[in-house]
Amino acid sequence: MNATTEIERAAAGDAPKPRKRRRRWPAWTVVALLALWAVIRIGGWEQGSFPTQLMTVTPIGAGLAALTALLSLLRRNRWAAPAAALVCVAMVAVVVPRTVGAEQPAAKGAPLRVLSINLFGQADAKTVVDLVRKYDIEVFSALELTYDEAARLDAAGLTQLLPHRVSQAEADVHGSGIYAKYPVTELPGLFTPLGPNMPAATFTLPGGGKVEYVAIHPNPPLGRMEQEWNTNLRNLPSPSPSAVRVLAGDFNASLDHRSFRNLLDRGYVDAADQVGKGLIPTWPNNRSVIPPIISIDHVVADRRVAVNRVEILDVPGTDHRGVFAELRLP
Repeated sequence: MNATTEIERAAAGDAPKPRKRRRRWPAWTVVALLALWAVIRIGGWEQGSFPTQLMTVTPIGAGLAALTALLSLLRRNRWAAPAAALVCVAMVAVVVPRTVGAEQPAAKGAPLRVLSINLFGQADAKTVVDLVRKYDIEVFSALELTYDEAARLDAAGLTQLLPHRVSQAEADVHGSGIYAKYPVTELPGLFTPLGPNMPAATFTLPGGGKVEYVAIHPNPPLGRMEQEWNTNLRNLPSPSPSAVRVLAGDFNASLDHRSFRNLLDRGYVDAADQVGKGLIPTWPNNRSVIPPIISIDHVVADRRVAVNRVEILDVPGTDHRGVFAELRLP
């Protein structure tokens, strides 16, 4: 269109329409927030309730960074796209190793089959007992164990399969218990728990080998409970040269939490991580709208222990998945 035509149109009252300004997508704001998230995660610098909770969904953060990179590329933002891709690579680097199994120690001791379930006070007792029978469980962490739930488990046949126990059931979800196939002795002074009950016990396997076992369930790091949660993880006992220690339960923590990694660094391994299943989520479960998105239930064992198998199990009636681990002692 030439200048003469424009003048003629203007004289006729047909002025050219102004071009619409393309709405800018706030890519840099999103990239900056994701980059801050990645830096905090890699540095282990989370402090306070919200950053601590945010770390739990770092695998989802990696997906958000990838989506941001793609959208920026489609919007032809040539600087935001590679920046978001770099953030994605940083997050992926810390979560993908959980999908790869690790080399196991040459453990030749007795086998130990462990089950941990946060019962939510109302898990289907028959399903729990069926899992104990199916996997030939030798020790079971029962979290959020109420008096009513304990009675339902016994009525469903748990007493016949795991007759020995250290029960600290409560009227509410602060109760917990350890059920075992072999005689157990409570260890009340092993550590000092805060909040929900976290019983500890010792037992000896028929094939030899002393095991000290703790049912784990600290309060989640919500609001003011974040400091209590950190203290609970710090208070958990370190590995012992005289016994194999296994900590199993609902840690309300993931491998993206500095406090949980600090616990592992003392000489433990996460069983699911050892067999490449560390990214399988365990909470929330049995909800029609939200699928499981975070991995906060764990079996943690002395690093001298070999992890042969891990299964993440669905249990009706509770909002947690169960964790089964087949271990072999040194």
